[in-house]
Amino acid sequence: MAAMKNTITQAAIDLFFKKGYYATSISEIAGACGIQKASIYYHFASKEDLLFTIMHDTMAALTAYLRRNLERVSGIEKRMRRAVSCHVHFHLEHQKETFIASSELRGLCRSNYLEIVAMRDQYEGIFQELIAAGTRRGVFAPCDVKILSYAILTLCTAGAFWFKPEGRLTVDEIATIYENFIISGLKQGRIEPLPA
Repeated sequence: MAAMKNTITQAAIDLFFKKGYYATSISEIAGACGIQKASIYYHFASKEDLLFTIMHDTMAALTAYLRRNLERVSGIEKRMRRAVSCHVHFHLEHQKETFIASSELRGLCRSNYLEIVAMRDQYEGIFQELIAAGTRRGVFAPCDVKILSYAILTLCTAGAFWFKPEGRLTVDEIATIYENFIISGLKQGRIEPLPA
Protein backbone atom coordinates (compact mmCIF):
# COMPACT_ATOMS: atom_id res chain seq x y z
CA MET A 1 0.00 0.00 0.00
CA ALA A 2 2.79 2.44 0.90
CA ALA A 3 4.59 1.54 -2.32
CA MET A 4 1.58 2.49 -4.44
CA LYS A 5 1.13 5.75 -2.52
CA ASN A 6 4.76 6.59 -3.28
CA THR A 7 4.26 5.66 -6.94
CA ILE A 8 1.24 7.96 -7.18
CA THR A 9 3.13 10.77 -5.46
CA GLN A 10 6.11 10.46 -7.80
CA ALA A 11 3.87 10.38 -10.87
CA ALA A 12 2.11 13.52 -9.65
CA ILE A 13 5.45 15.24 -9.02
CA ASP A 14 6.61 14.44 -12.56
CA LEU A 15 3.35 15.66 -14.12
CA PHE A 16 2.94 18.78 -11.95
CA PHE A 17 6.53 19.73 -12.78
CA LYS A 18 6.06 19.13 -16.50
CA LYS A 19 2.53 20.45 -17.04
CA GLY A 20 1.57 22.38 -13.92
CA TYR A 21 -0.93 21.45 -11.22
CA TYR A 22 -4.05 22.82 -12.91
CA ALA A 23 -3.23 21.30 -16.30
CA THR A 24 -2.75 17.82 -14.83
CA SER A 25 -5.77 15.57 -14.33
CA ILE A 26 -6.27 12.73 -11.88
CA SER A 27 -6.79 10.48 -14.92
CA GLU A 28 -3.31 11.33 -16.20
CA ILE A 29 -1.77 10.57 -12.81
CA ALA A 30 -3.61 7.24 -12.67
CA GLY A 31 -2.53 6.43 -16.24
CA ALA A 32 1.12 7.14 -15.37
CA CYS A 33 0.78 4.66 -12.48
CA GLY A 34 -1.03 2.02 -14.52
CA ILE A 35 -4.06 2.07 -12.22
CA GLN A 36 -7.70 3.13 -12.42
CA LYS A 37 -8.63 6.70 -11.57
CA ALA A 38 -10.73 5.52 -8.62
CA SER A 39 -7.67 3.84 -7.09
CA ILE A 40 -6.04 7.24 -6.52
CA TYR A 41 -8.82 8.13 -4.07
CA TYR A 42 -7.95 5.15 -1.91
CA HIS A 43 -4.70 6.93 -1.07
CA PHE A 44 -5.58 10.63 -1.51
CA ALA A 45 -8.87 12.42 -0.88
CA SER A 46 -8.40 14.73 -3.88
CA LYS A 47 -5.87 16.16 -6.30
CA GLU A 48 -5.35 19.02 -3.87
CA ASP A 49 -4.62 16.54 -1.07
CA LEU A 50 -1.91 15.10 -3.30
CA LEU A 51 -0.46 18.58 -3.92
CA PHE A 52 -0.57 19.39 -0.21
CA THR A 53 1.21 16.12 0.63
CA ILE A 54 4.00 16.93 -1.83
CA MET A 55 4.42 20.44 -0.44
CA HIS A 56 4.21 19.37 3.20
CA ASP A 57 6.70 16.52 2.78
CA THR A 58 9.07 18.75 0.81
CA MET A 59 9.05 21.53 3.44
CA ALA A 60 9.47 19.02 6.27
CA ALA A 61 12.40 17.35 4.51
CA LEU A 62 14.02 20.70 3.67
CA THR A 63 13.79 21.91 7.28
CA ALA A 64 15.10 18.63 8.69
CA TYR A 65 17.97 18.66 6.19
CA LEU A 66 18.98 22.19 7.20
CA ARG A 67 18.76 21.52 10.94
CA ARG A 68 20.73 18.27 10.62
CA ASN A 69 23.50 19.98 8.64
CA LEU A 70 23.80 22.87 11.10
CA GLU A 71 24.07 20.65 14.19
CA ARG A 72 27.85 20.39 14.40
CA VAL A 73 28.83 23.65 12.71
CA SER A 74 30.12 26.48 14.90
CA GLY A 75 30.96 30.07 14.03
CA ILE A 76 28.34 32.34 12.50
CA GLU A 77 30.00 32.69 9.08
CA LYS A 78 30.47 28.92 8.75
CA ARG A 79 26.87 28.33 9.84
CA MET A 80 25.55 30.84 7.32
CA ARG A 81 27.68 29.29 4.57
CA ARG A 82 26.36 25.85 5.45
CA ALA A 83 22.76 27.12 5.50
CA VAL A 84 23.11 28.66 2.04
CA SER A 85 24.83 25.54 0.72
CA CYS A 86 22.06 23.32 2.14
CA HIS A 87 19.33 25.46 0.63
CA VAL A 88 20.97 25.40 -2.81
CA HIS A 89 21.78 21.68 -2.67
CA PHE A 90 18.29 20.67 -1.59
CA HIS A 91 16.59 22.81 -4.25
CA LEU A 92 18.80 21.56 -7.08
CA GLU A 93 18.79 17.93 -5.96
CA HIS A 94 15.01 17.93 -5.42
CA GLN A 95 14.28 20.24 -8.32
CA LYS A 96 10.83 19.00 -9.22
CA GLU A 97 9.47 18.99 -5.66
CA THR A 98 10.87 22.43 -4.77
CA PHE A 99 9.69 23.90 -8.08
CA ILE A 100 6.17 22.69 -7.29
CA ALA A 101 6.36 23.94 -3.70
CA SER A 102 7.40 27.38 -4.94
CA SER A 103 4.98 27.75 -7.84
CA GLU A 104 1.74 25.96 -6.97
CA LEU A 105 0.65 27.46 -3.63
CA ARG A 106 -2.42 28.92 -5.31
CA GLY A 107 -3.72 25.37 -5.73
CA LEU A 108 -4.26 24.97 -1.97
CA CYS A 109 -7.37 25.77 0.03
CA ARG A 110 -6.94 28.38 2.77
CA SER A 111 -6.27 25.99 5.66
CA ASN A 112 -3.67 23.99 3.71
CA TYR A 113 -2.13 27.20 2.39
CA LEU A 114 -1.76 28.58 5.92
CA GLU A 115 -0.13 25.35 7.11
CA ILE A 116 2.49 25.44 4.37
CA VAL A 117 3.12 29.15 4.95
CA ALA A 118 3.62 28.46 8.68
CA MET A 119 6.21 25.81 7.79
CA ARG A 120 7.94 28.27 5.48
CA ASP A 121 7.95 30.92 8.20
CA GLN A 122 9.62 28.48 10.58
CA TYR A 123 12.26 27.66 7.97
CA GLU A 124 12.86 31.33 7.15
CA GLY A 125 13.24 31.95 10.88
CA ILE A 126 16.41 29.83 10.93
CA PHE A 127 18.01 32.12 8.35
CA GLN A 128 16.75 35.21 10.14
CA GLU A 129 18.32 34.01 13.40
CA LEU A 130 21.64 33.43 11.64
CA ILE A 131 21.65 36.86 10.02
CA ALA A 132 20.62 38.58 13.25
CA ALA A 133 23.34 36.76 15.22
CA GLY A 134 25.90 37.78 12.61
CA THR A 135 24.93 41.44 12.81
CA ARG A 136 24.96 41.42 16.63
CA ARG A 137 28.47 40.00 16.65
CA GLY A 138 29.74 42.39 13.99
CA VAL A 139 30.38 39.60 11.48
CA PHE A 140 27.72 40.95 9.11
CA ALA A 141 26.82 44.55 8.37
CA PRO A 142 23.65 45.97 9.95
CA CYS A 143 20.61 45.19 7.82
CA ASP A 144 16.87 44.58 7.74
CA VAL A 145 17.06 40.93 8.78
CA LYS A 146 13.63 39.89 7.52
CA ILE A 147 13.90 41.49 4.09
CA LEU A 148 17.44 40.22 3.60
CA SER A 149 16.39 36.68 4.54
CA TYR A 150 13.69 36.84 1.86
CA ALA A 151 16.23 38.09 -0.68
CA ILE A 152 18.70 35.30 0.12
CA LEU A 153 16.10 32.54 0.05
CA THR A 154 14.47 33.82 -3.14
CA LEU A 155 17.86 34.00 -4.84
CA CYS A 156 18.80 30.46 -3.79
CA THR A 157 15.36 28.98 -4.49
CA ALA A 158 15.38 30.30 -8.06
CA GLY A 159 17.92 27.66 -9.03
CA ALA A 160 15.11 25.10 -9.13
CA PHE A 161 13.65 27.04 -12.09
CA TRP A 162 16.76 27.12 -14.28
CA PHE A 163 19.09 24.32 -13.15
CA LYS A 164 20.00 21.64 -15.68
CA PRO A 165 21.75 18.54 -14.25
CA GLU A 166 23.73 18.20 -17.49
CA GLY A 167 24.84 21.87 -17.36
CA ARG A 168 28.43 23.14 -17.18
CA LEU A 169 28.54 23.49 -13.35
CA THR A 170 27.98 20.89 -10.64
CA VAL A 171 25.64 21.46 -7.71
CA ASP A 172 28.69 21.91 -5.44
CA GLU A 173 30.15 24.58 -7.74
CA ILE A 174 26.86 26.45 -7.93
CA ALA A 175 26.43 26.29 -4.14
CA THR A 176 29.94 27.71 -3.63
CA ILE A 177 29.18 30.64 -5.96
CA TYR A 178 26.03 31.41 -3.99
CA GLU A 179 27.84 31.07 -0.65
CA ASN A 180 30.60 33.49 -1.64
CA PHE A 181 28.19 36.00 -3.13
CA ILE A 182 25.87 36.01 -0.12
CA ILE A 183 28.58 36.07 2.55
CA SER A 184 30.34 38.91 0.72
CA GLY A 185 27.10 40.88 0.63
CA LEU A 186 26.33 40.22 4.30
CA LYS A 187 29.80 41.37 5.36
CA GLN A 188 30.15 44.41 3.14
CA GLY A 189 26.57 45.55 2.72
CA ARG A 190 25.61 48.95 4.01
CA ILE A 191 22.13 50.39 4.32
CA GLU A 192 21.84 53.63 2.38
CA PRO A 193 19.22 56.09 3.64
CA LEU A 194 16.09 56.28 1.52
CA PRO A 195 15.59 59.54 -0.40
CA ALA A 196 13.36 62.07 1.38
